[in-house]
Amino acid sequence: MPKTQEREEITVLDKHGPYPRNDKALRRLKNIEGQVRGIQRMVEAEKYCVDILTQISAIRAALNSVGMVILRRHIETCVSEAIRSGGKETSEIIDELMSVLGKEEL
Repeated sequence: MPKTQEREEITVLDKHGPYPRNDKALRRLKNIEGQVRGIQRMVEAEKYCVDILTQISAIRAALNSVGMVILRRHIETCVSEAIRSGGKETSEIIDELMSVLGKEEL
């Protein structure tokens, strides 16, 4: 018998942060996941290398775009809240953000 795929629903109670789930980023990541599967099929079918590399480039751009969505949300929520509250937390969150930005191109 074929297995039926169960869809796992995430409720507000399942989230781990103080803000609502980032549905925009999740939608984009699901699209990227599909693109990666498409590249896998291209490699399995031994498609033209330049076509595969073009798709890889598109995925990198899409990931960078998701990174910017998440960065913007982080600044608008966590960082701005830390700045408003002041104190030691402000410099810690700014240092954390600068460390991440120094590691990766978003």
